[in-house]
Amino acid sequence: MSSAKRLTLFCGHYGSGKTNIALNYALHLRQSGEAVTVADLDIVNPYFRTKDSRAELERAGVGLICSDYAGGNLDIPALPPELYAITDDRSRRVVLDIGGDDRGALVLGRLTPAILAENSYEMLLVINRYRPLTPDAPSTIEVMREIEQAGGIRFTGLVNNSNLGEETTPGTVLASLPYAQAVSEAAGLPVVMTTVKKNLFETLQGQVPGLFPLTLQAKIV
Repeated sequence: MSSAKRLTLFCGHYGSGKTNIALNYALHLRQSGEAVTVADLDIVNPYFRTKDSRAELERAGVGLICSDYAGGNLDIPALPPELYAITDDRSRRVVLDIGGDDRGALVLGRLTPAILAENSYEMLLVINRYRPLTPDAPSTIEVMREIEQAGGIRFTGLVNNSNLGEETTPGTVLASLPYAQAVSEAAGLPVVMTTVKKNLFETLQGQVPGLFPLTLQAKIV
């Protein structure tokens, strides 16, 4: 995906993989020479956190905005104090990890007026055909509309992250393409990228448009 928009927002249902995609995309932007910050606004799911990758982000020169409680023993829905730097400091690209359902997207509502006023954003829905609540286009569109209503921002594109974890094969990814196309047609939105683990990238390159390789985030326990 190539975008000149300053803000890139990744949203998706629980288990869609949006946090890992946000991290990988931020590192990609940094490698391209951009000044970039990751903002973790997911107060719903405490398991995978951008804070778990703090050291890697620091080594790469990527800024991080997240709750002080992220990754700790307390699951407190507290927003980071630097929240408004996301919209106030326009010198940096910002990649936002938004909560995985309509409740999580409510956090986004605090920034929505400023985001819409600047009008330099991509709002991307991360979809996964193999998750229980989004196995087909109608169910995925339902989730999408719930997030849009809660956050107050319309999606601009889709990220196909259909996978079965460690059991994912090239066939798993290829079998998800008709699903992604059906969601695209129903939503009237483009599939801007299809993500795969890095070890599958070479096999699928040339077969899948907009292929983006992922290095999986390690969970710190």
